[in-house]
Amino acid sequence: MPTAKVSNLAPDVQPRRRRLVITARAAASFDPLGRSVAAARAFVRDTLQGWGFADIVDDAVVLTSELVTNAVVHAGTRAEVLCLRAEDGVRVEVADRYPERELPLQHPGERPYADPDRENGRGLMLCAALATRWGVEYTATHKHVWFRLDLPDRPVGTRSAGPIVPDQLLPLADSRVRVAVLQIDSGDAISAWNEDAEHVFGFSAEKVIGRPLAELAAWPQTPGTGTGIAEALRLSRWEGSYGIRGADGRVIPVYASHLRVRDAHGEPSIVCLLVHDDERALLQTPVRIPTTDSGHLTESRPDPFEVFIGSPAPDDLDGLLQRTVERARDLLDADSAFLLLATDDETELEVRATTGLPSTRQRFARVPVEAGTSRYGSARMPAVHDDLTAVPGAVPLLESTGMRSVVTVPLKVEGRLTGSLGVAAEVPGRYSNAEALRLQFAADRIALAVESARLGELERLRRGSLSFLVEASDLLAGTLDRDQTLALMAQMTVPTLATWCAVYTIADQASDPYLSYVLHEDEERIDGLKALLSRVSAPEPVREAGARPWQEAASAVGGETVVLPLLARNRVIGMLTLGKPSEEHFRQEILELAEDLSRRAALALDNARLYSERTAISRSLQRSLLPPGYPAIPGMEVEVIYRAAGEGNEVGGDFYDVFPIRDGAYGFAIGDVCGTGPEAAAVTGLARHALRLLAREGLGGPAVLERLNAAILDEGARSRFLTLLYGELHPQPDGGALMKVVCAGHPLPLRLSPDGQVTPAAEPQPLLGVIEDLDLYEQTLSLAPGDVLLCVTDGVTERREGSRMLGDDGLAEVLTTCTGLTAGAVASRVLRAVERFAAEPASDDMAILAFRVPHQREGS
Repeated sequence: MPTAKVSNLAPDVQPRRRRLVITARAAASFDPLGRSVAAARAFVRDTLQGWGFADIVDDAVVLTSELVTNAVVHAGTRAEVLCLRAEDGVRVEVADRYPERELPLQHPGERPYADPDRENGRGLMLCAALATRWGVEYTATHKHVWFRLDLPDRPVGTRSAGPIVPDQLLPLADSRVRVAVLQIDSGDAISAWNEDAEHVFGFSAEKVIGRPLAELAAWPQTPGTGTGIAEALRLSRWEGSYGIRGADGRVIPVYASHLRVRDAHGEPSIVCLLVHDDERALLQTPVRIPTTDSGHLTESRPDPFEVFIGSPAPDDLDGLLQRTVERARDLLDADSAFLLLATDDETELEVRATTGLPSTRQRFARVPVEAGTSRYGSARMPAVHDDLTAVPGAVPLLESTGMRSVVTVPLKVEGRLTGSLGVAAEVPGRYSNAEALRLQFAADRIALAVESARLGELERLRRGSLSFLVEASDLLAGTLDRDQTLALMAQMTVPTLATWCAVYTIADQASDPYLSYVLHEDEERIDGLKALLSRVSAPEPVREAGARPWQEAASAVGGETVVLPLLARNRVIGMLTLGKPSEEHFRQEILELAEDLSRRAALALDNARLYSERTAISRSLQRSLLPPGYPAIPGMEVEVIYRAAGEGNEVGGDFYDVFPIRDGAYGFAIGDVCGTGPEAAAVTGLARHALRLLAREGLGGPAVLERLNAAILDEGARSRFLTLLYGELHPQPDGGALMKVVCAGHPLPLRLSPDGQVTPAAEPQPLLGVIEDLDLYEQTLSLAPGDVLLCVTDGVTERREGSRMLGDDGLAEVLTTCTGLTAGAVASRVLRAVERFAAEPASDDMAILAFRVPHQREGS
């Protein structure tokens, strides 16, 4: 049968043919269950990470999640996922077994099939937005939706000579260049640590050898900004920035180059070269210089951007911004420099890179674009300040830094303000308009590259955030336990979004917020943080969405603290509090992501609350249907075992009761209402209370059951038929017992004699709840010392294993082995026999009631 295909290109991709050369493949199938979506995401993520495709993992996970959801949730069929690796990208196919579910035809005037307001087609909409190519293919047995993601063009590992640049533009380094050399064994533990590593990080080799690198590495945690350390250590080669926590506790930014090698015995290990991040030019792989066909370097005029930034330019935004401020500082022989990026609405500037300043303290802090009415108060124009002491607050970023003179210039792209670049000196009067012009010339050369890198970072953050929220929603939806939901909320924010997190909950509108959960990325600081927050008044519950500062906690704990309301079903049910240390600030993108997460977490927390409340109510009501206990009957042993079928059920359709009627007389009952669950439990409550009331009115057994039958029939449509064994027990002075029983449709009671004989102790009569007129009669039996009377429900006799059933004969056979046992031992042996009869858990309610007359010497 020919294959039908529907193919599409992403809107910004020009049609081009690439021959897909498959170098590896991985496949998995997933059952039509909700949890299969998370399993499929994990499969694709692990596969692509293993192939070294970290750059496209987030997009692939999001697309796979949507397509597998369509298959296993909406189509209700198995999903087959196939990953194909090529040299320049990956192709992922998701197949289901509904080939007849074709794409809907597009008619004039209709919404497109990938409209976000429709329930179907959203996976195709994401394919169109994220994939390089995508399509749908139909065969006789399957429907395949596929997408292709190309790797970004990043020439890693190439070699070339850089252009000739003036000496003053060469990268800066310490007078004694130190390159830390680490070796990591196959267990990810440090096996070698050179002298330069001891000097740079402050640890001696004896302190770190044998420890996992992950204990020292402060890896980037913002979604979408980097590969995890575990993944990086599995790649054959890796370059990038991260932090190492030094002996003094400070995080030291480094630039690293990892190479995976094998030793003489064939064991893999990783050699890591690390330098200070501002010396990254020592290790960073340069880009390839274009060559002619003959292999000689082409002659071209130096690019002004590369002359200013240096070649090669950093390929990440943070690296580019840091290099920019370092070059600006050197260009004007300044003591410090800073670069701020404008928000989308151009009303604020966010600090993104500094040098010569307490940069970590100011990172991501915000200042207004328009700080005054004069041209010197606007970041849209160049400005020169001869002495900041004469105009306090003119440049808030430089307050209390010792800087006196400063020049700032705007970064603009097509007339739109995108940022601000400034340099400062510790002496007054250092700069004039001439220096401002030189700095503006440099800013104009880098503005477009900075904006392009910023947009790329925002896109990576957006895609990483989407993947983060998809997995977070899946985790939150997987539990209805309140405590587990609180723990998940905190674990998803720390350390991904914040350094620490505290969750406050509000029981009801009249209650004060309660500190329910605290988490810190450093486990040793959790108790101290909890103690500090306990001494601070809880944040005020506010219905307004979005993050707001919480100064009280910031003063007590230190650093920046924000509070987000947990809103669910039009009320505030708590607050999510996030904190960072004093040297860091929250980015707006992170706060927006936290706000989105808080909405999902609030609904999950409220669902857990409602489930807990309803479960508590259900258990309370069920317990009210159980007898409060059974009395001690002189001269008799009594034992009851009760098991309700179904998770969370304490009462079902089976019931029992033993109660005093009058002096020397006791009533007992064991019954089975048709069905299980709450509906059957309601009838058991009616029956048990009616039996007690009628028996204490002095009615005999037949009269009691006839009136109960009438009460059940009065329930109308809610009535259910009922089998019931009811009797009266009269202990005798000689040590025996007299019983009067009525067996209305119930399994017959069995009598065990001391000689091991088992006989039925009653005759069957009509069950209750079916017909109005019943002709019931009472039977009398005597129990002698050593006799046992066993009463059970059909959950015991109808226990099944395949086509086998325990039955009345099987129960009698078990009872014959109970000669000489106490009533408790008899009931326990019957229960064990029922449980061992089949491997599967019991699907029906079960009640066991055992009476035994002990010998006089046993009671003495």
